[in-house]
Amino acid sequence: MTTASGTPIIALQNLRKVYTRGLLVRQPTFKLEADLSIDGPGIVGVVGPNGAGKTTLFEMMTGSNVPTSGRVLVAGTDIHRVKYAERDRLAIHYHQSYQVRRFRKLVPSAFLASSPTERPVVHLFDEPQFNTQDGYIGFMLDFFRKLRAEGRLVFLCLHPTASYHLEILSEIAERFLFVAGGTVTQVPDFRSLIADERMRAYLGPEMTRSAEALF
Repeated sequence: MTTASGTPIIALQNLRKVYTRGLLVRQPTFKLEADLSIDGPGIVGVVGPNGAGKTTLFEMMTGSNVPTSGRVLVAGTDIHRVKYAERDRLAIHYHQSYQVRRFRKLVPSAFLASSPTERPVVHLFDEPQFNTQDGYIGFMLDFFRKLRAEGRLVFLCLHPTASYHLEILSEIAERFLFVAGGTVTQVPDFRSLIADERMRAYLGPEMTRSAEALF
């Protein structure tokens, strides 16, 4: 799959999501902001503390969660303006056991545009369950690499609770997104990710040492 010359595979343009509560005075309870683009195919690791907004980010990127402001462009198309039944032709979100996330239908589909692509350009895997036996991890890593070789962009979100999660991220991810404190930060490689003090605090001393052993 290729996009038009100069068109990023995905662009988050001043993307912002805010949740509030309160009847008379609305108080923000959650905020997430992202402004970035990725030009070509690749495998991106996504990490950050629980509750930081990783799943919310994925939902906005696939069109199932409407941003408070900003846009998500996939192959140059605003995914939130595409017909619901065709959004997974642009970007598809697999949550844990790989079921596809549902869309919130706020606008009649008849008023929305058709997808310009027939197959997903972006694949987002949200904390997939890796079976450590019988070569399953190798099978999944080969699958991610196959998608990349086909020109797709793969996002792999993991919450490192075991050293093999760090090994997977170190081996497969070419770059990273770190989600914390209401922001999404691009990180160029695994070493730079582990050098970030926010990441080290998130991992804790033992997991940080496990990560450093992979350099």
